[in-house]
Amino acid sequence: MARNGSGRPPGEPRAIGYLYVLPAFLLYAGFALFPLGRAVQLSFYDWDGQTLGTWAGLRNYTDVFTDPILRGAFGHTLVLILFFALLPVAIGLLLASILNRARVRGLGFFRTVVFLPQVIAMVVIAIAWKQIYDPTSGFGPVRGWLGDYSLALPAVGLIGTWFEIGLATVLLLAGMSRIPRELYEAARLDGAGPVREFFAVTLPSVRGEIAVALTLTIIAALKTFDLIYMTTKGSPGTTTLVPSYIVFDRAFRTNQVGSAAAVGVTLTVLIFAISFLVNRIGDRSTS
Repeated sequence: MARNGSGRPPGEPRAIGYLYVLPAFLLYAGFALFPLGRAVQLSFYDWDGQTLGTWAGLRNYTDVFTDPILRGAFGHTLVLILFFALLPVAIGLLLASILNRARVRGLGFFRTVVFLPQVIAMVVIAIAWKQIYDPTSGFGPVRGWLGDYSLALPAVGLIGTWFEIGLATVLLLAGMSRIPRELYEAARLDGAGPVREFFAVTLPSVRGEIAVALTLTIIAALKTFDLIYMTTKGSPGTTTLVPSYIVFDRAFRTNQVGSAAAVGVTLTVLIFAISFLVNRIGDRSTS
Protein backbone atom coordinates (compact mmCIF):
# COMPACT_ATOMS: atom_id res chain seq x y z
CA MET A 1 0.00 0.00 0.00
CA ALA A 2 1.37 3.40 -0.92
CA ARG A 3 2.13 5.71 1.95
CA ASN A 4 2.57 9.44 2.22
CA GLY A 5 5.58 11.27 3.67
CA SER A 6 4.33 10.80 7.25
CA GLY A 7 4.27 7.01 6.91
CA ARG A 8 0.43 6.74 6.91
CA PRO A 9 -1.59 5.27 4.04
CA PRO A 10 -3.22 7.94 1.82
CA GLY A 11 -6.46 9.18 3.27
CA GLU A 12 -5.88 7.76 6.75
CA PRO A 13 -7.05 10.30 9.37
CA ARG A 14 -4.39 11.68 11.66
CA ALA A 15 -6.50 10.68 14.67
CA ILE A 16 -6.14 7.00 13.76
CA GLY A 17 -2.38 7.41 13.79
CA TYR A 18 -2.60 8.77 17.32
CA LEU A 19 -4.60 5.70 18.39
CA TYR A 20 -1.61 3.53 17.53
CA VAL A 21 0.55 5.12 20.23
CA LEU A 22 -2.22 5.78 22.77
CA PRO A 23 -1.89 2.45 24.68
CA ALA A 24 1.86 2.89 25.05
CA PHE A 25 1.39 6.50 26.15
CA LEU A 26 -1.20 5.49 28.76
CA LEU A 27 1.19 2.93 30.21
CA TYR A 28 4.00 5.48 30.24
CA ALA A 29 1.77 8.09 31.85
CA GLY A 30 0.50 5.67 34.48
CA PHE A 31 3.86 4.26 35.51
CA ALA A 32 6.18 7.23 34.91
CA LEU A 33 4.47 10.61 34.46
CA PHE A 34 1.85 10.24 37.20
CA PRO A 35 4.33 9.10 39.90
CA LEU A 36 6.68 11.90 38.89
CA GLY A 37 3.88 14.46 39.09
CA ARG A 38 2.83 13.07 42.47
CA ALA A 39 6.41 13.34 43.72
CA VAL A 40 6.55 16.97 42.61
CA GLN A 41 3.31 17.64 44.48
CA LEU A 42 4.55 15.98 47.68
CA SER A 43 7.82 17.91 47.54
CA PHE A 44 5.94 21.10 48.46
CA TYR A 45 4.59 19.61 51.70
CA ASP A 46 5.85 18.54 55.09
CA TRP A 47 4.40 15.06 55.35
CA ASP A 48 5.29 12.04 57.46
CA GLY A 49 3.41 9.60 55.24
CA GLN A 50 0.59 9.07 57.75
CA THR A 51 -0.96 12.27 59.08
CA LEU A 52 -2.23 15.23 57.11
CA GLY A 53 0.57 17.11 55.37
CA THR A 54 1.19 20.84 55.75
CA TRP A 55 2.21 23.24 52.99
CA ALA A 56 5.96 23.90 53.01
CA GLY A 57 6.39 25.88 49.82
CA LEU A 58 9.96 25.81 48.56
CA ARG A 59 11.48 24.99 51.95
CA ASN A 60 12.27 21.39 51.01
CA TYR A 61 14.06 22.56 47.88
CA THR A 62 15.89 25.25 49.83
CA ASP A 63 17.20 22.54 52.14
CA VAL A 64 18.63 20.68 49.15
CA PHE A 65 20.94 23.61 48.46
CA THR A 66 21.59 24.78 52.02
CA ASP A 67 21.80 21.56 54.03
CA PRO A 68 25.50 20.54 54.07
CA ILE A 69 24.59 16.84 54.22
CA LEU A 70 22.41 17.09 51.11
CA ARG A 71 24.98 19.22 49.28
CA GLY A 72 27.65 16.70 50.18
CA ALA A 73 25.49 13.82 48.90
CA PHE A 74 25.10 15.47 45.50
CA GLY A 75 28.83 16.18 45.51
CA HIS A 76 29.49 12.48 46.08
CA THR A 77 27.46 11.58 42.98
CA LEU A 78 29.65 13.91 40.92
CA VAL A 79 32.69 12.04 42.23
CA LEU A 80 31.03 8.74 41.32
CA ILE A 81 30.57 9.99 37.75
CA LEU A 82 34.36 9.86 37.45
CA PHE A 83 34.37 6.18 38.46
CA PHE A 84 31.10 5.05 36.84
CA ALA A 85 31.38 6.99 33.57
CA LEU A 86 34.66 8.69 32.70
CA LEU A 87 37.05 5.91 33.72
CA PRO A 88 34.99 3.06 32.16
CA VAL A 89 34.59 4.94 28.88
CA ALA A 90 38.30 5.78 28.76
CA ILE A 91 39.33 2.20 29.56
CA GLY A 92 36.66 0.88 27.19
CA LEU A 93 38.04 3.04 24.39
CA LEU A 94 41.51 1.62 24.96
CA LEU A 95 40.33 -2.01 25.14
CA ALA A 96 37.98 -1.69 22.17
CA SER A 97 40.59 -0.01 19.96
CA ILE A 98 43.18 -2.70 20.80
CA LEU A 99 40.72 -5.51 20.09
CA ASN A 100 39.47 -3.89 16.93
CA ARG A 101 42.99 -3.37 15.63
CA ALA A 102 44.29 -6.79 16.62
CA ARG A 103 41.25 -8.74 15.36
CA VAL A 104 41.39 -11.15 18.29
CA ARG A 105 40.07 -14.67 17.77
CA GLY A 106 36.98 -15.55 19.76
CA LEU A 107 35.88 -11.91 19.91
CA GLY A 108 32.26 -12.91 20.50
CA PHE A 109 33.25 -14.92 23.58
CA PHE A 110 35.36 -12.03 24.87
CA ARG A 111 32.43 -9.63 24.47
CA THR A 112 30.24 -11.99 26.48
CA VAL A 113 32.80 -12.29 29.28
CA VAL A 114 33.40 -8.53 29.45
CA PHE A 115 29.66 -7.80 29.41
CA LEU A 116 28.89 -10.44 32.04
CA PRO A 117 28.83 -8.04 35.06
CA GLN A 118 25.89 -6.24 33.44
CA VAL A 119 23.66 -9.31 33.76
CA ILE A 120 24.54 -9.96 37.41
CA ALA A 121 22.38 -8.27 40.02
CA MET A 122 24.13 -5.35 41.66
CA VAL A 123 23.20 -6.77 45.07
CA VAL A 124 25.28 -9.87 44.32
CA ILE A 125 28.16 -7.76 43.04
CA ALA A 126 28.03 -5.52 46.11
CA ILE A 127 28.14 -8.49 48.50
CA ALA A 128 31.05 -10.06 46.61
CA TRP A 129 33.07 -6.85 46.58
CA LYS A 130 32.31 -6.19 50.23
CA GLN A 131 33.95 -9.52 50.99
CA ILE A 132 36.90 -8.61 48.79
CA TYR A 133 37.35 -5.35 50.70
CA ASP A 134 37.03 -7.10 54.07
CA PRO A 135 40.52 -7.23 55.65
CA THR A 136 39.56 -10.41 57.54
CA SER A 137 38.65 -12.32 54.37
CA GLY A 138 42.23 -13.36 53.69
CA PHE A 139 42.47 -11.82 50.22
CA GLY A 140 41.31 -8.28 50.88
CA PRO A 141 43.37 -5.20 51.76
CA VAL A 142 45.05 -5.04 55.14
CA ARG A 143 43.23 -1.79 55.74
CA GLY A 144 39.42 -1.77 55.69
CA TRP A 145 38.74 0.57 52.77
CA LEU A 146 34.96 0.73 53.24
CA GLY A 147 35.46 1.90 56.81
CA ASP A 148 38.04 4.53 55.94
CA TYR A 149 36.82 8.11 55.71
CA SER A 150 39.13 8.97 52.82
CA LEU A 151 38.96 5.67 50.91
CA ALA A 152 35.32 4.57 51.26
CA LEU A 153 33.92 6.62 48.37
CA PRO A 154 36.74 5.73 45.91
CA ALA A 155 36.41 2.08 46.98
CA VAL A 156 32.71 2.12 46.10
CA GLY A 157 33.52 3.97 42.89
CA LEU A 158 36.00 1.27 41.82
CA ILE A 159 33.19 -1.27 42.00
CA GLY A 160 31.25 0.91 39.59
CA THR A 161 34.28 1.16 37.31
CA TRP A 162 34.60 -2.63 37.17
CA PHE A 163 30.86 -2.97 36.57
CA GLU A 164 30.61 -0.42 33.73
CA ILE A 165 33.79 -1.22 31.77
CA GLY A 166 32.11 -4.12 29.97
CA LEU A 167 29.15 -2.03 28.82
CA ALA A 168 31.39 0.75 27.52
CA THR A 169 33.74 -1.70 25.78
CA VAL A 170 30.97 -3.59 23.99
CA LEU A 171 29.24 -0.39 22.84
CA LEU A 172 32.47 1.13 21.54
CA LEU A 173 33.61 -2.12 19.94
CA ALA A 174 30.33 -2.33 18.06
CA GLY A 175 30.84 1.20 16.78
CA MET A 176 34.43 0.53 15.73
CA SER A 177 33.42 -2.61 13.82
CA ARG A 178 31.39 -0.40 11.47
CA ILE A 179 34.31 1.86 10.55
CA PRO A 180 35.34 1.19 6.92
CA ARG A 181 38.78 -0.43 6.75
CA GLU A 182 39.62 1.90 3.87
CA LEU A 183 39.88 4.80 6.31
CA TYR A 184 42.60 3.00 8.26
CA GLU A 185 44.42 2.06 5.07
CA ALA A 186 44.35 5.68 3.90
CA ALA A 187 45.69 6.85 7.25
CA ARG A 188 48.53 4.33 7.07
CA LEU A 189 49.40 5.45 3.56
CA ASP A 190 49.74 8.96 5.00
CA GLY A 191 52.22 7.60 7.53
CA ALA A 192 49.90 7.49 10.54
CA GLY A 193 50.86 5.23 13.43
CA PRO A 194 48.47 3.54 15.88
CA VAL A 195 48.08 6.63 18.07
CA ARG A 196 47.43 8.96 15.16
CA GLU A 197 45.01 6.44 13.65
CA PHE A 198 43.09 6.40 16.90
CA PHE A 199 42.69 10.19 17.08
CA ALA A 200 42.21 10.76 13.35
CA VAL A 201 39.94 7.83 12.44
CA THR A 202 38.66 5.82 15.40
CA LEU A 203 37.72 8.55 17.87
CA PRO A 204 35.74 10.76 15.43
CA SER A 205 33.87 7.70 14.14
CA VAL A 206 32.60 6.52 17.52
CA ARG A 207 31.55 9.81 19.07
CA GLY A 208 27.90 8.74 18.89
CA GLU A 209 28.68 5.54 20.79
CA ILE A 210 30.72 7.53 23.31
CA ALA A 211 27.71 9.78 23.92
CA VAL A 212 25.46 6.76 24.46
CA ALA A 213 27.97 5.11 26.81
CA LEU A 214 28.41 8.31 28.81
CA THR A 215 24.65 8.82 29.08
CA LEU A 216 24.03 5.30 30.39
CA THR A 217 26.94 5.29 32.82
CA ILE A 218 26.29 8.80 34.14
CA ILE A 219 22.67 7.88 34.85
CA ALA A 220 23.91 4.76 36.66
CA ALA A 221 26.26 6.90 38.76
CA LEU A 222 23.58 9.43 39.70
CA LYS A 223 20.88 6.94 40.66
CA THR A 224 23.03 4.29 42.35
CA PHE A 225 21.32 3.00 45.47
CA ASP A 226 21.67 -0.76 45.82
CA LEU A 227 25.47 -0.59 45.77
CA ILE A 228 25.57 1.98 48.57
CA TYR A 229 22.87 0.19 50.55
CA MET A 230 24.66 -3.17 50.44
CA THR A 231 28.19 -1.90 51.08
CA THR A 232 28.27 1.18 53.32
CA LYS A 233 24.74 2.58 53.89
CA GLY A 234 26.31 6.03 53.55
CA SER A 235 29.01 5.44 56.18
CA PRO A 236 31.55 6.05 57.55
CA GLY A 237 29.83 9.19 58.70
CA THR A 238 28.27 10.64 55.57
CA THR A 239 31.26 10.10 53.28
CA THR A 240 29.41 7.75 50.89
CA LEU A 241 25.94 9.22 51.26
CA VAL A 242 24.20 9.78 47.90
CA PRO A 243 20.82 11.36 47.03
CA SER A 244 19.09 8.08 46.14
CA TYR A 245 19.95 6.65 49.56
CA ILE A 246 18.72 9.84 51.25
CA VAL A 247 15.40 9.48 49.41
CA PHE A 248 15.02 5.96 50.79
CA ASP A 249 16.15 6.90 54.29
CA ARG A 250 13.92 9.96 54.65
CA ALA A 251 10.85 8.42 53.02
CA PHE A 252 10.87 5.04 54.80
CA ARG A 253 12.91 5.50 57.98
CA THR A 254 12.63 9.06 59.26
CA ASN A 255 9.17 9.78 57.74
CA GLN A 256 10.26 12.95 55.92
CA VAL A 257 8.36 12.16 52.73
CA GLY A 258 8.22 15.75 51.49
CA SER A 259 11.95 16.23 51.86
CA ALA A 260 12.60 12.86 50.20
CA ALA A 261 10.38 13.85 47.28
CA ALA A 262 12.25 17.14 46.87
CA VAL A 263 15.60 15.32 46.79
CA GLY A 264 14.22 12.82 44.27
CA VAL A 265 12.83 15.53 42.00
CA THR A 266 16.10 17.47 42.15
CA LEU A 267 18.02 14.30 41.29
CA THR A 268 15.68 13.63 38.35
CA VAL A 269 16.20 17.13 37.00
CA LEU A 270 19.97 16.72 37.36
CA ILE A 271 19.87 13.41 35.46
CA PHE A 272 17.82 14.94 32.66
CA ALA A 273 20.09 18.00 32.45
CA ILE A 274 23.34 16.04 32.28
CA SER A 275 21.90 13.50 29.83
CA PHE A 276 20.60 16.31 27.61
CA LEU A 277 23.96 18.08 27.70
CA VAL A 278 25.89 14.90 26.83
CA ASN A 279 23.55 14.09 23.94
CA ARG A 280 23.70 17.64 22.59
CA ILE A 281 27.50 17.51 22.61
CA GLY A 282 27.36 14.10 20.92
CA ASP A 283 24.94 15.37 18.25
CA ARG A 284 27.18 18.34 17.47
CA SER A 285 30.23 16.10 17.24
CA THR A 286 28.57 13.74 14.75
CA SER A 287 26.95 16.44 12.61
